[in-house]
Amino acid sequence: MSTVKSSNMPSLNIGKAVESLSEMYSVVINQNVPIKTLPSVMLWGPPGVGKSQAVRQIANEITASTQKKVNVIDVRLLLFNPIDLRGIPTANNEKTLAIWLKPQIFQMDDSEEVVNILFLDEISAAPQSVQAAAYQITLDRVVGEHKLPENCIVIAAGNRTTDKSVAFKMPKALANRLLHIEVEGSFESWKQWAIKSGINEKVIGFLSFRQDYLMGFNAANEDLAFATPRSWEMVSNLLNVVSDDLKKMFNLIAGLVGTGVAVEFLSWSKTYAQLPNIKDIFDGKMPPIPTGTDALYALTSAMLSYARSHKDNMDKIANSIRYADKLPPDYSAMLLKDYLYIEKGYKEKLMKIPEFSRWVSSKGRLLNGTV
Repeated sequence: MSTVKSSNMPSLNIGKAVESLSEMYSVVINQNVPIKTLPSVMLWGPPGVGKSQAVRQIANEITASTQKKVNVIDVRLLLFNPIDLRGIPTANNEKTLAIWLKPQIFQMDDSEEVVNILFLDEISAAPQSVQAAAYQITLDRVVGEHKLPENCIVIAAGNRTTDKSVAFKMPKALANRLLHIEVEGSFESWKQWAIKSGINEKVIGFLSFRQDYLMGFNAANEDLAFATPRSWEMVSNLLNVVSDDLKKMFNLIAGLVGTGVAVEFLSWSKTYAQLPNIKDIFDGKMPPIPTGTDALYALTSAMLSYARSHKDNMDKIANSIRYADKLPPDYSAMLLKDYLYIEKGYKEKLMKIPEFSRWVSSKGRLLNGTV
């Protein structure tokens, strides 16, 4: 979904922004059209919405579409002075002129098998003197005396001045050199990314149950800990790496998403005790189906997690689809739709399973055209 807001720039969810920009770059690269033909891109959005993650998703999509290796060079302009972008001055061999040593961050692989993405993050947080130094990069693709390689894409990102984060108004001269997109949070596009990226099952399950908690940023609120896609990814890392015991991890989780959200997350997680044995389901048994909305969300999330770990065992996946067919239709459709996102091309594998084909024949309309 896209809209045009009063700020006079299009507003796209993360998934749509990644899709549009990936296609734009891939077409140009595959047709051997110079990348510099395209304008540099500026992604605007609130803190934690996923701008940095979107750039890495774009890199992955370009790799899949062009078969080229994509290097992302992440430059935080907030940490730079104008002189840093040009390099350190030194004397030439004859000691007659000053020359500038290129900063290491601009030392890129210029081979034909590689695409570089120069990601100028937090550009709106940089002082205007540093933003002005970015003029040459975004338009002329040069840094002082140094040229960016022909295989370099330039993408910038930053918070809006209305977000009450560190942000300076962008000079009009710089703004006019960029293609502007305002990115917004979208649960569906986040969930697709989360499934592929191994986000903890409890995080996915809870946010499926309470989608409004994915993005809790409010510029008028003074809270320092609040829910965003970025903070939920950090919660997932804690649960995956340290411990998935939410009671034990409560204070750390609250420090990321806020106490109120953490309390609800902890309360919801207790439904896991009511779930049937997930291994039994994938082994072909048919344990009783739990009742209650919260328990059904927890069940589908737990089944998705198990499916991700056994994605190549199609017998187990088939058993889970037989069980899913007994779930209430909306939950059955949600789970099968999530299966499609386990990895790229997984839909083709599912279509070879008779149980999946039968499910699609009887209930495929619930997937809203996904299959």
